[in-house]
Order: sequence, then C-alpha cells, then structure tokens
Amino acid sequence: MINRQRKAWWPIIVVYVVSNAVFITGKKWGATYHVDSDILIIGNTVLLVATLVSFFLYKRSLSSNQPHAFLRYIYGGMFLKMIVCLLAAFIYIAVSDKGVNKPALFGCMFLYFVYTFIEVSILLRLSKQQKNVQTGSPS
Repeated sequence: MINRQRKAWWPIIVVYVVSNAVFITGKKWGATYHVDSDILIIGNTVLLVATLVSFFLYKRSLSSNQPHAFLRYIYGGMFLKMIVCLLAAFIYIAVSDKGVNKPALFGCMFLYFVYTFIEVSILLRLSKQQKNVQTGSPS
C-alpha cells in the first residue's frame, strides 16, 4: 500500500515525458499548423509543477479526518493550480504582445484537462484504497 502511494504520481510524470517527446519530435508537423512547440513545452512544464503541488495538497487532504481541513486542502489545491496557470497565461500574453500563438494556448488548455483528469482518477483510486484499509476489506 505504501509503495503504491509513493508511485501514485508516476502517471503524471509519464504524461509529461510523453507529451514533451511528441512536442519535440513533432516540431515540423506543428509548424505546418502554426503551433509553437516551445510554448507547448513551457506550458507543459508549468502544468506539471502546478499539478504536482496540487496533487500533494489533495493527497494530504485524504489523510485528514477533519472535514474543514479536508476542504481547505481541496480548495487550496484547486485555487493554486488555477492561479498558477492563469498567471502563466497572462505573462505569456503580456510578453508576446500581439504574437500570441492561439493553437499552442489551446493545446496547453487541453493539457490542463488531461492533467486534471489523471490527477482526479489517481486520487479517487487512492481514496478508495484508503477506505478499504480503514474498514479492513481487501482491495
């Protein structure tokens, strides 16, 4: 059980590595559709950091027995991830002025949904495993 919880974040890392590999190897293909792969790689890295921080807050919420602490961690993780992503988008838009690469921004938005889906599915599995351990039923 402890080994499973330690490796719970591995799917997030795998998505990061695979998507960056696709962005690096597909630069020529992306250029035909006017997608700046450098923006996708930077956005992917920002999303990885934000997702890992919110994931650890969510994971900490699972170990809390107090409802207000549970909600504080959940809302804190959601708010933190949202603020980091919004700040990164605003900084990119402000720096690039009128040269905003919209396809890359939409690609980052798609990655946000992918990371969120994976994060929630991992946390639901961990929550189910924790309930099974607490009640003594086999998982």
